[in-house]
Amino acid sequence: SLQQVPEIGGALVAMDPHSGRVLAIAGGFSFAQSQFDRATQARRQPGSSFKPLIYTVALDNGYTPSSVIVDGPICLEQGAGMPKWCPKNYDAGSAAGPSTLRFGIEKSRNLMTVRLARDMGMPIIAEYSRRFGVYDNLMPALSMALGAGETTLLRMVTGYSMLCNGGKQVKATFIDRIQDRYGRTVWRHDGRDCSTCAAREWAGQQEPELVDNRAQVIDAMSAFQMTSIMEGVVQSGTAQRLKVLKRPIAGKTGTTNDYKDAWFVGYTPDLAVGVYIGYDQPVSMGHGETGGSLAAPVVRDFLMEALKDVPAVPFRAPAGMKLVRVNHKSGQPAGAGDKTAIVEAFKPGQEPAGSAVAEDIEGGEVAEDGYAPPPPPPPPLGQGPGPGNDRALTSGTGGLY
Repeated sequence: SLQQVPEIGGALVAMDPHSGRVLAIAGGFSFAQSQFDRATQARRQPGSSFKPLIYTVALDNGYTPSSVIVDGPICLEQGAGMPKWCPKNYDAGSAAGPSTLRFGIEKSRNLMTVRLARDMGMPIIAEYSRRFGVYDNLMPALSMALGAGETTLLRMVTGYSMLCNGGKQVKATFIDRIQDRYGRTVWRHDGRDCSTCAAREWAGQQEPELVDNRAQVIDAMSAFQMTSIMEGVVQSGTAQRLKVLKRPIAGKTGTTNDYKDAWFVGYTPDLAVGVYIGYDQPVSMGHGETGGSLAAPVVRDFLMEALKDVPAVPFRAPAGMKLVRVNHKSGQPAGAGDKTAIVEAFKPGQEPAGSAVAEDIEGGEVAEDGYAPPPPPPPPLGQGPGPGNDRALTSGTGGLY
């Protein structure tokens, strides 16, 4: 058979989103050919795969999945002597008008993202980027909202893991623990507190509970809302090539200018995966070589093998989440017989006016896929924005814990 060494490089990272343990990593085609690790060392522009972090900032500070942002032409001043910056959507010239946050992620709308970032301000986005570990010091320029800043694949997968696990901080690790010559553990990655753990003195008492003292990077409800939105990227957005897996998957594609970089980063409830593809010296890979056409199929094939014996489980919603049946396009309460209706996740008090809660999550119950038919709705509840929607920003820790 014919074989050919590929000219295009790339990397893959698979991680346990709850612990940060790196389960699989590939930094290139051949270590003998190149010792450069593209998963941990290559700093590339993530493009649109950075957008979920922008929208998560919005969800954590008062916006809802049904909040409307204008998808239309915009030009911004760049300073004295500089031309105006006029970003465009991937399909240049297209504009969908007023659209929901969900639509902005599912269809990867650049114009909506820039407007949203301008409305919130880049300083808060830079702060959240630091919390997620994607950037240490993001330049507060609006172009950064479209993924123009450089980062690594490992950092991106780590950031997405925090969306998957309910907003808990994780740190990527290749080492679980270190023991001395006598078998005593001198260092452990798992930072949970177990002060009452004493296996040698066990005398039949109740087993101890581990205390999770990790920082809450974002509100758990905000994380679940973004997970639900990114499920839509797979179901009806730019990553539909993963639908064949027939299991809950959330994620986002990314493509940079001139098709120099192609990304897909996503996760199932218990596995986060990211793939980056591009030349080591950034040049165009060719027209139409996007994250959806290049990186997403790699993730699909990896997950097909990695999860072939793993039963599909849905994402688990945090207690108190309100699941409301809404029109997919408008985000407003769906009428009877609406064939485009989905089940959208809202925080208490943020449901659209006149909506009926299809399901009220208690105690972290399993939430069915937002695209599945909901149960019959109960009588309408009250509406209106709830107080303290900016608590995640002002407290610095997130609102639930």
